[in-house]
Amino acid sequence: MRDPKLTERARKMRSDMTDPETRLWLQLRAKRFDGVKFRRQKVIQDDTHRYIVDFAANDPKLIIELDGDTHIGRESYDMVRTHFLESKGYAVARFTNAEVMTNLDGVLEYLEGVIARLGVQPPLPTLSPEGERALEIAPPLSLLQGRDTKPYERSELGEVERGRDL
Repeated sequence: MRDPKLTERARKMRSDMTDPETRLWLQLRAKRFDGVKFRRQKVIQDDTHRYIVDFAANDPKLIIELDGDTHIGRESYDMVRTHFLESKGYAVARFTNAEVMTNLDGVLEYLEGVIARLGVQPPLPTLSPEGERALEIAPPLSLLQGRDTKPYERSELGEVERGRDL
């Protein structure tokens, strides 16, 4: 179950984004970037770990972290955090705030490469009602024995439903 205090903190962080976060978010939001849906300030946790990541996508499983001044001297913490996120199946891309502010095009180009390597899965097609019925379980073979299971036969006009007059 989600920690309500952590969820509330993430909500507050969404409304108080830093300048680099805002600048990157404007490029990522609303599937603007390579058609990938990103969320900002997303809570990712298990029984022993609780983190709020800057930006996360589920397809492909990618997390983008922006490291500002608060990350100086916290390299071992960031390494543990990255290891946990990778154990959850995410790839983690880290950038400094300075990189986003001075080289946003380079950051976006790098992210395009990461997304291409991870591969975006296209959505599954929506089945038509006929397609859904086609997925129903076939009757057991014992019920079909002695029956003609081919509903169509070939004629000079093409395939015609068996028993239908031409």
